[in-house]
Amino acid sequence: MDSRADEAISLLEEALEAAGALTARPEPGDRSADLVLVLGTTRVAVQVKRWAVFPEHAVRANPAFRQQEDPSVVRVVVADRIGKEARQALQEAGWGWLDLRGTLHVQGPGILVHAQVPSAWERPGPRDPLAAPAGLAVACAMLSSPTDEHTVRGLARRLGRSPSTVSEVLKALKDDSLVEGATNRPTSELFWSVADVWPGKRVSLAGAPEPGRGPVNEALQLGFDDVEGTVGWALTDTLAAAVYGAPVAARADQPADYFVPTDAILRRARTLLGIASTPGEARATVRVAPVPEVCERRVDAARRSLEERPLAAPLFVALDLAQDVGRGREILNTWDPPEGWARVW
Repeated sequence: MDSRADEAISLLEEALEAAGALTARPEPGDRSADLVLVLGTTRVAVQVKRWAVFPEHAVRANPAFRQQEDPSVVRVVVADRIGKEARQALQEAGWGWLDLRGTLHVQGPGILVHAQVPSAWERPGPRDPLAAPAGLAVACAMLSSPTDEHTVRGLARRLGRSPSTVSEVLKALKDDSLVEGATNRPTSELFWSVADVWPGKRVSLAGAPEPGRGPVNEALQLGFDDVEGTVGWALTDTLAAAVYGAPVAARADQPADYFVPTDAILRRARTLLGIASTPGEARATVRVAPVPEVCERRVDAARRSLEERPLAAPLFVALDLAQDVGRGREILNTWDPPEGWARVW
């Protein structure tokens, strides 16, 4: 058994004992179990899989998570981080999990353990590299240019961050197996890990931004006149996905969802366009872009369709679609972004 697998077993053993469960190591030569859960006179075999970051789509992609030859065996994923959608997918597949940030869930025939346990996170540096603005910015920069070679200094210049901060983030992402190789290219799990922490809270507006409203548009800093040369509002989610050719259906009265560059502009939008009194009255929604690149690297939709509003880049539209665990992720499974943009989900 390699050291990483043995570490995972020890971590699960400690978590189960912290939750009040009794455990034992299997008998020598017993290859059916990595650990044994002791329930009175009953001994239940436990098998353990170790991941750095466990993405929700791994359950769909890996048949081992869907095929259980022996339902009496309890199976548990041990990972540094397991997002809420990944936890749900594991639970539906009959698997348990130990998120090393401090959550344990074990299930099986007649067995249910769900508890908060002491965090096992001992790695120096940021506990979760994607929880901080710098980590999210670095991840998005790599995802938007996944085939490029990303150096610490190159990313620092692009993002306006210090090289030491970027270096620390890259190390943490590598430790989580989200970035690989000397070129710092993102792995397939990085997109889904970003989706797990992608902010989605929106403010519903009674009015929507429109061209030709002089002083109002200047105050809102829409950036509609020079989309690709200025910073401004960026259309996202369903309406933007439709322009990009994703298989989505938008209602005739679908509110336009926008990213805006700053909190100050969001406050102005609330004042100048008004707050919708009910969700049904909303003509638009706004939220501050999670990373500056969302509003700095916009796409001129007029080049692609009759749509006059600037679009967020496909990466950021895809991250919004990924928030809908059902329909949104089905759309992503069949959507390839336009030429010039890589599919990273």
